[in-house]
Amino acid sequence: MPQWNKFLEPYKQAVNELKVKLKGIRSQYELEDVHTPVEFITGRVKPRASIYDKTLEKGIPFEPSDELATELPDIAGLRIMCQFVSDIQSVVEILRQRNDLEVIEERDYISNKKASGYRSYHVIINYPVQTIQGEKTILVEIQIRTLAMNFWASIEHSLNYKYESALPEEISIRLERAAEAAFRLDEEMSLIRDEIQDAQQYFSTYKEDPTRGYIDQDQNARRKK
Repeated sequence: MPQWNKFLEPYKQAVNELKVKLKGIRSQYELEDVHTPVEFITGRVKPRASIYDKTLEKGIPFEPSDELATELPDIAGLRIMCQFVSDIQSVVEILRQRNDLEVIEERDYISNKKASGYRSYHVIINYPVQTIQGEKTILVEIQIRTLAMNFWASIEHSLNYKYESALPEEISIRLERAAEAAFRLDEEMSLIRDEIQDAQQYFSTYKEDPTRGYIDQDQNARRKK
């Protein structure tokens, strides 16, 4: 247990630091009063039980080691949720331009969806953390997806866990159909993106000044007369 705690601690540090830093992206966009490509961010360090399952798949020893750190790039993981599909590429560009991390691999499962219907954009980064032993570079996987994609992926994950990755054919077919329906939803929302953003801006203004909404409605009513 002490060995595992020592091994995983830098991963926990990386997740905590990156969550704070990347959440700052949203705040900066909001201060500029423009649409933010980041809706919200979650993060986790893979539980040891999940690490064990992965070592069995890859045929590597289940022990804290440099080999484990290299073979499992998703021990530390973050998910960045976006409103629109086009926001995903904006987030990818932001990550590419940062100088506090290094993007070393990208996997586009949106343009090239998996057979199951899974869609997401995966980025593997090198992230340096400062420890009392000195700097340590951690591999972190960042998944970037829309809210609809995330809902579908969460359901699929639960079902795969229940059936131990051997889904009945009928459920697999329905899941694939649901994935396409979720993607069509994303496409439809993209078509009315401007209207959605205008409505969100109006709502934000109203929250800050409740009287503003009544003033705007009164002005619109006078214009119609």
